[in-house]
Amino acid sequence: MAEKQTILGRISQLAKANINSLLDRAEDPEKMLDQLIRDYKNNIVEAENAIAQTIGNTRLAQQDLAEDKAAVQEWGAKAAAAAATAQRKAAEGNQAEADRFTQLARIALGKQLDYEKEVASSEPIVASQAETAEKLRVGLAGMKDKLSQLQSKRDELVARAKAAQAQQKVHDAVGSINVLDPTSELSRWEDSVRQQEAQAAGHAEIAASSLESQFAELESAGDKTEIELRLEALQRGVLPPSGTQDQITQG
Repeated sequence: MAEKQTILGRISQLAKANINSLLDRAEDPEKMLDQLIRDYKNNIVEAENAIAQTIGNTRLAQQDLAEDKAAVQEWGAKAAAAAATAQRKAAEGNQAEADRFTQLARIALGKQLDYEKEVASSEPIVASQAETAEKLRVGLAGMKDKLSQLQSKRDELVARAKAAQAQQKVHDAVGSINVLDPTSELSRWEDSVRQQEAQAAGHAEIAASSLESQFAELESAGDKTEIELRLEALQRGVLPPSGTQDQITQG
């Protein structure tokens, strides 16, 4: 009985173990949880075997007790029958037969007394065994429930660990792209784009400057023509003081 209680005590301690502490010390928490579940299952199987044996022994003891109680009744009935026969033989005047049945009644009463003593000593033991077997059975059901909880907790922790690892990977990926870092690929590409934009703007500015110079040259040529026309008009004496090119042309 003590050995079986030790088995249950060991499993109970395992069920109450600080899983978080175990995981903190584990290099691979998922493997640690799987090993913990395997150990728990193995101990439950060991406990089932021990409890089954205890229950089996209890049933045998209960059967023996029931047989002893039946024997008490049986030998009591035999003693009563032998005593009655002894009285009848004595009444018939057959003392020898009366003495023989009286002796049989004594033997039967002795057997009855022996079985009564056996019942008295066995009954509390069998009752204790039955109580222990019931407690073990309830405890086993509780351990199986703990196993189910442990498996659910394992799945939850593994899912949370994988989610945390995924978040960390995203964080590391984002952190590796630093647009403010001039040594990063993205920054170098941005600089290249800016240089291309600047070069395109320069070409546009050059083109615009060339076009402006052409128009300036055209305006300059127009001014020279105006001067010549006015000079010719002066020489002819027909240029009005505020005349325009059109007036000169008409004159």
